[in-house]
Amino acid sequence: MILSISGVVLLGIIVFIFFRKDGLKGSHAVICALFGFYLASTAIAPSIKAGGASLAGLLGGIKI
Repeated sequence: MILSISGVVLLGIIVFIFFRKDGLKGSHAVICALFGFYLASTAIAPSIKAGGASLAGLLGGIKI
């Protein structure tokens, strides 16, 4: 659950930066959010979640 919340916060910050700096329109951000909600209810959602968890594990295992 912590990973999901962190991912949502990170993606929210990225969208906010795009909105403020790169000219992302509010309507585009709303459409992207709605697309994410609808995508979460499809059959591909578990694969996307597994891929995100795998990427998080990969990034978490990097030692600097």
